[in-house]
Amino acid sequence: MSHHTFHCRHGKAYLFNTVVNVSAGLLEDRMMTTGLHTVADIHCNYCYANVGWKYEVAHEKSQKYKEGKFILERAKLIDADGSDMIMGGNGTASDGDEP
Repeated sequence: MSHHTFHCRHGKAYLFNTVVNVSAGLLEDRMMTTGLHTVADIHCNYCYANVGWKYEVAHEKSQKYKEGKFILERAKLIDADGSDMIMGGNGTASDGDEP
């Protein structure tokens, strides 16, 4: 997990280099607070819920570090027993991206 905490429309989100058990949807351009990004929503392979998105292209030079990485939205993650997932990490930066 990257050491960045992001904020999206549902609250905290986390940037990951890799994720498992998800599938990506269609690519689309989204204007976010940090500029235009080409992204694909990602869905849980088990329950098919939307859990975040993958950055395919960051159109702003300062945002290129996000390319190929994944955002998982904290509010959309639950543990296998149905309880809220507890995420670790020392998130420090606020991005303010909103899909």
